[in-house]
Amino acid sequence: MPLITTAFDATSTAADVVAGHDLTGTRAVVTGGGSGIGTETVRALASAGAEVTIAVRDPEQGNAAAQDVVGTTGNTTVRVARLDLLDLDSVAAFVADWAGPLHLLVNNAGVMALPQLTLTDRGWETQFATNHLGHFALTTGLHDALAAAEGARIVSVSSTGHLRSPVVFDDIHFAHREYDPWSAYGQSKTANVLLAVEATRRWADDGVVANALMPGGIMTNLQRHVSQDVIDGWERAQREGTVTFKTPEQGAATTLVAAVAPEFATGGHYLEDCAEARTVGDDEQTRSGVRAWALDPDHARRLWEVSEEHLAQRPDAD
Repeated sequence: MPLITTAFDATSTAADVVAGHDLTGTRAVVTGGGSGIGTETVRALASAGAEVTIAVRDPEQGNAAAQDVVGTTGNTTVRVARLDLLDLDSVAAFVADWAGPLHLLVNNAGVMALPQLTLTDRGWETQFATNHLGHFALTTGLHDALAAAEGARIVSVSSTGHLRSPVVFDDIHFAHREYDPWSAYGQSKTANVLLAVEATRRWADDGVVANALMPGGIMTNLQRHVSQDVIDGWERAQREGTVTFKTPEQGAATTLVAAVAPEFATGGHYLEDCAEARTVGDDEQTRSGVRAWALDPDHARRLWEVSEEHLAQRPDAD
């Protein structure tokens, strides 16, 4: 089947995508909405009339972003709630505090390329725990609110980093293999796509679908752990024309396409540059596209089950 395209492309902004959309009555949550493409996602949604909750670890940062968005959009229904994806009690508290339907959940927050292996207090590799398991707990916890919306979407912000690694089910947390920052990041980003695939399979009958996306190369706070040598290499590649960076406003555009474009109402898609990405072979050397391993339904089902097992390891779980 031909790939799904839209009227937008790599140069489009989030404002371009939501132009003409009336999201009045839409209730949205954006994790990591206090900075970068998260804030621009919040701004675009608010500009179209949505009620948006910025879910952030640092409420002070979230409040600053909310004030900025209210000032530029005039929409006063932008609120802030604390959410620490590494703290499952924080995730549970966020879920417990949510009341009523939820039309749009944007799993945007993340961490990239921690230089050393860092484990949580439950022994989980931090990138996988933050980028996937925290969002998995949030997403499954909000299922009933999403189903109550009768037509909800989940948006899972992934990355071309997923091209580097599948989910290594036999050693997710690097107990037996050498830690590599980019492999760890890659498997967490593959997990983001697989979550969208399986959530759509499980929940489409409930009126809930999910899409995943690559926002593009954008220099934001996400790169705070990346070495200066790597940053220098990216900037050199940009000057040479082999890499193109987007603005945060352009980066948020693909998020908004995944969230509101009618072309992606069926869910289970991986987007880049505001369109469906082509599937690439596991050995193909590329900086674009989606690996087959990230769309594999068997991997998606297995990851869901493994994720449930992880959450059941909580000390207060029965």
